[in-house]
Amino acid sequence: MKKKNLQKGERMSKKVIDLLNGGRSRELTAISQYMEQHYELEDQDFGKLGSKLKEIAIQEMKHAEKLAERILYLKGEPTSKPDGLTKKGQKIQDMLTTNIGLETQAIKMYNDASVVCAAEKDQVSKEVFEELLKDEEEHLNIFENIKDHVDKLGPAYLATLTGK
Repeated sequence: MKKKNLQKGERMSKKVIDLLNGGRSRELTAISQYMEQHYELEDQDFGKLGSKLKEIAIQEMKHAEKLAERILYLKGEPTSKPDGLTKKGQKIQDMLTTNIGLETQAIKMYNDASVVCAAEKDQVSKEVFEELLKDEEEHLNIFENIKDHVDKLGPAYLATLTGK
């Protein structure tokens, strides 16, 4: 059986590139959402929570960059389109619910993508998804913990999130 030689510029499966771009679109949505929330919270003097959202948004920016770099290596074209719209003017509890949804979807997406990458024999892309997965699980934990505190303690907990 003759081995298929890669043509110049050809690297890996379109399926893997599509998964990487799907992850990138999800990251772009999260970046926009978390930065919008950061601005809104800063404006409402919830600086401590706003700073946490900015920190997570910056981590998501690094994820989007890592995905783009892998897509380029595979000779694909990184998308610049988010896969969702930014929600504005939400109450803090609703913001956290939105964020929990984004992180939960990303976790499922990255778990599924790592399985496909393994089947496609692309260990490096699989490892990229697994690395991002760890961060997304941490983000989900942060948002769930904050939401739990807000739900249980209400205004008393929200007061601790004001200021710088």
